[in-house]
Amino acid sequence: MCRGLAAFPSSCLERAKGFKSRLGSFLQRHDWSFLCYSYRATKPRLTLEECLKWKESFENLLSNKHGLYAFRAFLISEFSEENIAFYLACEDFKRTKSPSKLLAKANRIYEEFISSEAPREVNIDHETRDITQMNVKCPTVGCFDMAQYRIYILMEKDCYPRFLRSAAYRDLIGQLKVEKSGKMGTKKA
Repeated sequence: MCRGLAAFPSSCLERAKGFKSRLGSFLQRHDWSFLCYSYRATKPRLTLEECLKWKESFENLLSNKHGLYAFRAFLISEFSEENIAFYLACEDFKRTKSPSKLLAKANRIYEEFISSEAPREVNIDHETRDITQMNVKCPTVGCFDMAQYRIYILMEKDCYPRFLRSAAYRDLIGQLKVEKSGKMGTKKA
């Protein structure tokens, strides 16, 4: 058990486990149909073609704002959202122009995702963790590259295929196919 959790009474821990279970079942029933329409429901926000491109590569999924949102929602439902959060934090870190901000951002990312007591600790090997810890002491824009790469590969090989097989993704494709066939029928009329 985590050292921080050991201080809580067991009744609190049991309630937290119950809450996690209820939240998980709620998140499993997610509906992404809101991605299909704009707020005014006049034009689609996401097209079937766009959604099908996500199957072509993990990079296509991540580079599409709707794909990224859907993938993140999927990871939340699986209680592994820290992976994409870390990946995106690293991408933001690489765009940091000010050398004075590098150290503060590097420490924040390290404390949130890499340190052994991080609240959103990502699953990386000890060697990568040690190298990243050394890199953070004198940060450059590439100090998280190894850890970010490991998490990218983990998501690409593990989470991404599960996302493509998920009921939510299949339902979204189905909704977009129905929408497209409805539009095709109205154009012919």
